[in-house]
Amino acid sequence: MGGMISAWRSMGQDPSVLKQKVKPGTARRTLAFALPYTGLLAVFLLVVIVDASITIINPLLYRQIINNGILKGNAAIIVHLAIIAGCLGLFDGALGLAQTFLSSKIGAGIVLSLRNRLFQHIQRMPLAFFTRTQTGALVSRLNTDVQGARTAFTDILSNVVGNFITVLLILGAMFVLSWRITLGALVLLPIFVLPARFWGRKLQAITRETYDLAGNMNNLMVERFNVAGALLAKLFGRPEEDARIFQEKAARVSDIGIKMAIYGRLFFTALTVVATVASALVYGWGGILAVHHVLDVGTVVALTVYLARLYAPLVGLSNVQVSVMTALVSFERVFEVLDLPPMIRASPPAVPIAPGPASIEFDHVAFRYPSAAEVSLASLESVAIPDKRPQKTVLHDISFRIAPGQLVALVGPSGAGKTTITHLVPRLYDAQSGAVRISGIDVRDLQLDSLSRRIGVVTQDAHLFHDTIRTNLLYAKPDATDEQIRSALRDAQILDLVESLPDKLDTMVGERGYRFSGGEKQRIAIARLLLKAPDIVILDEATAHLDSESEAAIQRALETALAGRTSIVIAHRLSTILKADEIFVVQNGRIVQRGTHAKLLTETGIYTELYQRQFAEAARNQGPQVV
Repeated sequence: MGGMISAWRSMGQDPSVLKQKVKPGTARRTLAFALPYTGLLAVFLLVVIVDASITIINPLLYRQIINNGILKGNAAIIVHLAIIAGCLGLFDGALGLAQTFLSSKIGAGIVLSLRNRLFQHIQRMPLAFFTRTQTGALVSRLNTDVQGARTAFTDILSNVVGNFITVLLILGAMFVLSWRITLGALVLLPIFVLPARFWGRKLQAITRETYDLAGNMNNLMVERFNVAGALLAKLFGRPEEDARIFQEKAARVSDIGIKMAIYGRLFFTALTVVATVASALVYGWGGILAVHHVLDVGTVVALTVYLARLYAPLVGLSNVQVSVMTALVSFERVFEVLDLPPMIRASPPAVPIAPGPASIEFDHVAFRYPSAAEVSLASLESVAIPDKRPQKTVLHDISFRIAPGQLVALVGPSGAGKTTITHLVPRLYDAQSGAVRISGIDVRDLQLDSLSRRIGVVTQDAHLFHDTIRTNLLYAKPDATDEQIRSALRDAQILDLVESLPDKLDTMVGERGYRFSGGEKQRIAIARLLLKAPDIVILDEATAHLDSESEAAIQRALETALAGRTSIVIAHRLSTILKADEIFVVQNGRIVQRGTHAKLLTETGIYTELYQRQFAEAARNQGPQVV
């Protein structure tokens, strides 16, 4: 049965893979991943050879039982050889388990190292890479393609190698016993292979359709079951429509499964029929030769047993080229990502940032966002989202210096370039010209891990992992004690809330923190920043989701937390930045005004307009005063 299953699986592989061209060296790189398992590979090949040899020995034992035992009336030989055959059968079963274990062990080990390398490599990719990728497709590359490489590699080990050795030994034994009957039996092979290839092509089409339909069904579930999608579905009140669409997709997946089952049964039936006809041929032809004393009866039986074990591995080997190419293509798809160099890399020899307050300097910086060709590959169309927008410079000749411990605010209309400026400090992107320096050192010459340790960022949309409050905070400082965590929560004005929860620090925050309000999420994110205690702090609308009372409390906490630290704050509400050492007004990618709050109010420009507009809105919201 195992041979028939492997033969069926090999017939179901997509032959279109043969039309693809893999890069030179892919096979060598693939084998390089197998080098640590050379010892296991040697043991595996030994097990395969021994297993195939047992396949040859058993029919010869049956031959002796018939010729020297049954026909000569020698019961002792019958019992002796029958016991040996039974023991060999048990040993053969054990070898089959060992063969499966070794091939799976080798394949799993190769895939584990490949998956780890791929994950670590993707982690080093720049932010622009992730802004141009579909998360589901990227995860599929990490999961499905790597798993496909494992399956293909394991199939080559357990099926191609094992089948080749088995077929070689069986044909050798059959030709020795009777070359005429062997050739006659092989004539029947095309009668099975040709229809099997037809069904194989049908199966390939069904398999591709199954993947597409299952993918569509999974996408629907992912979109409807994440928090944002579930909220949208409930707000628009279309559960019946969604259920109907899902039912249609699920029904098509079910129908295609029935088709696959039918083709599978047809394949196994055809294989059984051909084996039966071949056995009939051997018994008929061999029986006539035995009657004329050209062959003995034991040989006829041995040939029949050999034949029953021959067709499945032969069919499996008929698609050996497809199996090998499937493995190479799967590995190449993984290598494509591994070969994509991260844009953000430290120039050797990189140096760490000295601890303590640091200065920040922008020296005639110009920046544009990288194109898709700069951060991804054309061959990754299933992952990268093509961007046909013309490239344009978004920052123009930005120059300023922030002294150690200073607080600088960036204000201006949306889309002016404020967040982009802050992204250049922790090297989420690199400037095309000019230089960004920290403590006088170009950020491109700093160690990336040192840079991330010294800089803390809180964004407007604070992201929390689907885990506990404790785990989310420990992400900033893994060795933090519970007292340090509580202190950070206290400073972020949210300790009382956390302590009131039944599970306290072990409370699950939910996907993206949706179990908490926007302001609560923001305060947890601020606590995470306070726990990290970085030398440079960037706040990008960090108090945007807070009410006036909470905002005032957080402002007091931030004043204490930011004391002595170099800070950049982006804020639309000017009331939050009145105490900044300097304010930069950004418009159309340029700094058009700079100075303190008092100084900027004396000038005619964007800042005065923003301040007057917000002041007027605040007055309207406050309403008439009752005396």
